[in-house]
Amino acid sequence: MVTHTVKDRHRPDRFRRLWEEIAPIGRDERSGGYLRYALTEPELRLREWFRAQADERAMPVTEDGNGNLFAWWGDPDAGDAVLTGSHFDSVPHGGAYDGPLGIVSAWLAVDELRAAGVTPSRPLVVGAFVEEEGARFGVPCLGSRLLTGQIAVDRAGGLRDAAGVSFAEALGARPAGADPGLLGRFGAFVELHVEQGRALVDQDAPVAVASAIWPHGRWRLDFTGEGNHAGTTRMADRRDPMLTYAFTVLAANKEARLRDAHATVGRVVVEPNATNAVPSRVTGWLDARAAEPDTLDGLVEAVRSKAGERARRDGTEVTLTEESATPLVAFDGGLADRLARLLAAPVLPTGAGHDAGVLAAHVPTAMLFVRNPTGVSHSPAESATDADCAAGVVALARVLEELLR
Repeated sequence: MVTHTVKDRHRPDRFRRLWEEIAPIGRDERSGGYLRYALTEPELRLREWFRAQADERAMPVTEDGNGNLFAWWGDPDAGDAVLTGSHFDSVPHGGAYDGPLGIVSAWLAVDELRAAGVTPSRPLVVGAFVEEEGARFGVPCLGSRLLTGQIAVDRAGGLRDAAGVSFAEALGARPAGADPGLLGRFGAFVELHVEQGRALVDQDAPVAVASAIWPHGRWRLDFTGEGNHAGTTRMADRRDPMLTYAFTVLAANKEARLRDAHATVGRVVVEPNATNAVPSRVTGWLDARAAEPDTLDGLVEAVRSKAGERARRDGTEVTLTEESATPLVAFDGGLADRLARLLAAPVLPTGAGHDAGVLAAHVPTAMLFVRNPTGVSHSPAESATDADCAAGVVALARVLEELLR
């Protein structure tokens, strides 16, 4: 039986003290949510905080040229390092825990390991990945996709935000792209994340281990018609792309329900966006997810077909363009089972995407979830108790201790 030196409990007040250092950064007073878009002022402040935490622990920080930060406990050139961490950026008016909890917990886990006198036999790395949500430049997990070569450098560098600023401009340089040398130094990756659901409430458990991430992606739907005057254009003469768009949103919802899948259209841009004008163009973004790849493919194809049929009836045109797609990710089964036994924790799948899902194709990867009593995520209602977060710190520290042997 393996004996662990990490304490059974991490004091919630210790978690709260470190958490409060970042809690005000990027919070919107009106909504209570966060506006921490990648490489904007709030996220840059959090990156400086990351560097300060690394300095306090004498862990030198390196950058990979793609916006990702890595703090090293041990020789960066030694190889077989254990990587942990998450991201700082948020969706618009998102919750506090999605992303930052994994980074704060990583620092506290390092403290627990050192307090327990653990001497790692391989390096331990705390990482912060850039643009995980894709809320600014449109492609989720952009930093980890660049690191692993899953997106072309020119495409990534040319991605633009709503103000027209490119990722390369925000980064201050052309992205470096794939770095096999750096990636090859990592022997395992463990990402702790707030639960995005409430399965752990039902199971009365503070922490779980992830089994898999559903396949998912984002598709842009461009609807075009004829802009015209709202007061003088007869209804029979209209070629209104808003009608095609509205039908498509309802069709996506219906097709997802028929397949026990998920479909969401949460973003739309209208031109000319005037109350008294028939739109000339409507652009919407479909987020689609399913437990199996074939189900996801069938869902997207059904949405494409239904939108096309409606466009012909409305006298409009529609195109559907894939912007990002992530296949089914089954985490390292042996590692997940090993950690579940170690923590006596339940094992759960998730429909949410993560940097861990990108890294899993290259590095043995696992995820831990911390209970979310509301079950709500990507919203100010997202939450976790300090006691559960402290339990997450202990769980992560034990996992890291196990992997560092």
